[in-house]
Amino acid sequence: MIAVSGLAKWFGAQSLFEGVGFQLNPGCRYGLVGANGSGKTTLLRILAGQEEPSAGTVSRPRRLRLGTLEQDHYRFEELPILEVAMMGHHELWQAIRDKESLLERADTGFDGDRYAELEDVIASHDGYAFEARSAEILEGLGIPTPLHRDPLSTLSGGFKLRVLLAQALAADPQCLLLDEPTNHLDILSIRWLEKFLAGFAGCALVISHDHRFLDNVATHILDIDYQTVTLYTGNYTAFSEAKQAERERREAEIAKREKEIAQHQAFVDRFRAKNTKARQAQSKIKQIERIVIDRLPLSSRRYPTFQFRQRRPSGKQVLTFEGVAKAFGDNQVLRDVTLHVRRGDRLAIIGPNGIGKSTLLKVAMGQLAADAGTVTWGHETYPGYFAQDHRERLEGSDATVEGWLGEACSGEGIGFVRGQLGKVLFSRDEVDKRVASLSGGEAARLLFARLGVEKPNVLVLDEPTNHLDLEAIEALVEALAGFDGTLVFVSHDRWFVSRLATRIVEITEHGLNDYHGSYDDYLAACGDDHLDSDQAVLRQRRSRARADSRRAPPRNAAERAAERRRRDLALKRDLATAAIEQAELRIDAIDRTFCKDGFFDETPPAAVRALQDEQQGLRARVRELMAEWEAIEAELEGLPKPPPPPESRG
Repeated sequence: MIAVSGLAKWFGAQSLFEGVGFQLNPGCRYGLVGANGSGKTTLLRILAGQEEPSAGTVSRPRRLRLGTLEQDHYRFEELPILEVAMMGHHELWQAIRDKESLLERADTGFDGDRYAELEDVIASHDGYAFEARSAEILEGLGIPTPLHRDPLSTLSGGFKLRVLLAQALAADPQCLLLDEPTNHLDILSIRWLEKFLAGFAGCALVISHDHRFLDNVATHILDIDYQTVTLYTGNYTAFSEAKQAERERREAEIAKREKEIAQHQAFVDRFRAKNTKARQAQSKIKQIERIVIDRLPLSSRRYPTFQFRQRRPSGKQVLTFEGVAKAFGDNQVLRDVTLHVRRGDRLAIIGPNGIGKSTLLKVAMGQLAADAGTVTWGHETYPGYFAQDHRERLEGSDATVEGWLGEACSGEGIGFVRGQLGKVLFSRDEVDKRVASLSGGEAARLLFARLGVEKPNVLVLDEPTNHLDLEAIEALVEALAGFDGTLVFVSHDRWFVSRLATRIVEITEHGLNDYHGSYDDYLAACGDDHLDSDQAVLRQRRSRARADSRRAPPRNAAERAAERRRRDLALKRDLATAAIEQAELRIDAIDRTFCKDGFFDETPPAAVRALQDEQQGLRARVRELMAEWEAIEAELEGLPKPPPPPESRG
């Protein structure tokens, strides 16, 4: 679909990548990864034809429909939201508008030929269902139908970017090129996007810093490193393992050759002066000269070093909310929140956007006043706060990076301050930058460095992974895992939560669900999902659970055991059903790819075989799952019937 050969891009003396060659094929989904500044967005723009390479070629079919994620929403501000989404398919949208304009002028003159042309365009693109498809995409991205006719300007900045994402998806593209599409999405929208991409028949290339999203979506990874681009088969986890294994293999090969050289050199040094061994020594010298060691290039990936240590332990009771309520006008966000945080908790607060997670943290930190209730910090607590809008703390300041961090390093010399900055990847040339001019990622690293020197014993973090690259997120997880204080955080990053949380507090419209255990334990116990699409249990389980709750309680041990087994089997059945649906979506997507005109002529045989093998494996998996589902249903049928609900008394 898109073929790249000999591609290179450099800015002055700086080379981003050289000698790059790969092909993007239909039915495949590529995750594009690399360190910040390695050239991910630049490569995406080159593939989209928005930027010229320094060398090499990009070959695209002449009429290839690309879907790209716009960043400039200002030119659409006064247009209806639904219309902005439909504008992604420009040819179809323009044909619909021109047809409407013709009909409006029909009284003064009607161009039948032009009308027929427009009808052909609309019909060929299934245009009469286009508005419904666009509305469905907007709904999936969390923008409800009643808002679709409102101007784009009525939405907040994050929701405007969702509309621009809907515009890219509604374009009916053959190839999607998306730069950080999960930014500003809540978890329900991320789940919807994962399912959309799983069923997408074309080619998709996605830049993302979300480990779990890349694992759920990607069939291949394009890695920008060592000033080139390398293609790996599999998702992000498979790529990480393969890249590490390849690096270790090459390091072992270098070590083996260095050992061989050392052995030869030792023989030469020992026997060079002896006439009886001189010929052998000379032979060893020639052997050394023939051994070539290709040194490993330096990786562009840089891992910051975050360090968090508490100055002293707090009391056992760290933070208490009692009956806290908060509203913004008519919008009641928090209702009667009562929560006790204890020393050593690693508490993740989860729930959909707008439910009040950040508001709760702001109330705790005194940034917002509660309308009702109390917030009490425990004995000897020293909280450190990382806000979701953390850049606001730096905006308007004239301080330099070095000066701003130095304010928190009382009694320490400039060497200490610069050492702390070096750990979070600020070079000597960057320490004099004004903090107000820092990027989101730079600002986050600086704030974490300051938290490190302030040594709070309670860390309160609101979406701490926003603006961080994959390497910084991994480094942050490692540092927080070693933190010896109390951790309270809000995050939509599923991988991040699963690595750190030992307690889950879910905020719902009906109150708090407080679960003491890991995120995986929480999913296993609740079957609910706000963070992981792979482990989602179908919503119908909830309705069955509500129906079950209305039944009379089991009367004896046998009935209780049967009830437990019934619940376990129902959960397994729902998971099997979800897995079958997901596999069938992918099978259908591959079928649609095979049915495209010219697919087998334009696609390399290896790529065709890969898709055929994938489809064959999926069909075998569906057969296994169907057998499992049938066995579960049979066992459910054989269980004793639950007792009927008690009769209501009038």
